[in-house]
Amino acid sequence: MDQQTMGMQTEPKKLLGKSIQVRLVSDLKQSQLFYRDMLGCQVDDWGHAERDGMIFILQQAASPEDVKPNAVSAKRRNYPTEWEGPEHGWDTFVHMEWGDLDIYLEEVRSRGANVAAEPYTGSHGGFEFKNACLLDPDGYSIVLGAMRRA
Repeated sequence: MDQQTMGMQTEPKKLLGKSIQVRLVSDLKQSQLFYRDMLGCQVDDWGHAERDGMIFILQQAASPEDVKPNAVSAKRRNYPTEWEGPEHGWDTFVHMEWGDLDIYLEEVRSRGANVAAEPYTGSHGGFEFKNACLLDPDGYSIVLGAMRRA
């Protein structure tokens, strides 16, 4: 007898794996150096840049016009909380533990990374959040974010 016949619930099979962001960049070598030297990623000649759970595939753009970081999104009044959306364009959001955000930010700042938005805090839906934003050489924003119950 299988588990369902015996009345036991089973988890559905996971079909989707880890998502990896692909970035078109204006200068692959420069981007590889940034992700390695500034963000502390392991970078290979394929263009993979990885640190902990943060993974990118960097690809050389055919032309500079193909490099398009996200613009600021429209404000939404219909989120499930009072939050209306970010103040900056977000290309990547990296979840972090509350205390680790400041530690990592200090690490990348000491390496010369461009901190576009210093840590700022807010609250919504019973949670407190803290975000900061880094910019890569092409202007892609990497938002470092932490949340905890307020």
